[in-house]
Amino acid sequence: MTLLQTISMAIVEGLTEFLPVSSTGHMIIAQKLLGIDGALDFVKVFTVNIQFGAILSVVVLYWRRFFQTWAFYWKLLIAFLPAAVIGFLLNNFIDGLLDSVVVVALMLVLGGVLMLFVDKWFDHPEENQTVDWKRALKIGFFQCLAMVPGVSRSMATIVGGMTTKLSRKNAAEFSFFLAVPTMAAASGYKLLKCVTDPAMVSTLTDNLVTLLIGNVVAFLVALAAIRFFIGFLTRHGFKAFGYYRIAAGIAILILIFATGR
Repeated sequence: MTLLQTISMAIVEGLTEFLPVSSTGHMIIAQKLLGIDGALDFVKVFTVNIQFGAILSVVVLYWRRFFQTWAFYWKLLIAFLPAAVIGFLLNNFIDGLLDSVVVVALMLVLGGVLMLFVDKWFDHPEENQTVDWKRALKIGFFQCLAMVPGVSRSMATIVGGMTTKLSRKNAAEFSFFLAVPTMAAASGYKLLKCVTDPAMVSTLTDNLVTLLIGNVVAFLVALAAIRFFIGFLTRHGFKAFGYYRIAAGIAILILIFATGR
């Protein structure tokens, strides 16, 4: 990967990881536009590894709230478990979907249509905004929907939180917290598989600078994206993101049918 490709991919990751627009979908699209071969082993590792930079932004921004009691981490664990179990069982199937731009485009459109109505359907928060284990578990199952590329982990978990009558802001913040163990596990698992392969160890060693640059850029961009998103979501809701997803998905589908690729 060139320096321009590295920075561009990291910017896409940082911008989209915490917005309800599907970071995985945008990374796949970015690879196509930048001429990056997504089938290469290092590219697969890179796109997962730079999530470390993105999740570090959550820890830095919310460090006072993230380093809490053991009860807080217990709730995160409960919310994390559904995706951990289902993701492990369906790993090969999920990997097979990652190369399908059509799936991404369709999910962008369908998710966008849903987001036009989310505020009307679910934005009725109750006074009790405590995330107990029942709320955490429900949000965890919603997170599993994001295993389909184009759905958006952020959208699935925030909507999941809102269905339990959390406010948009509190649902979004719990979604950010949940991203830390979820994405750390995904990145760690991918790296663990790499270190058992001598050829991949050599490839990673040769590309450490690329990985470092990617993580730093993703971290800095994600910091700004989270600050923007919380303020925008609190004031305006999901509708603007819904229109964006629909427009992006339709544009991609038109391009696919026009070019035959």
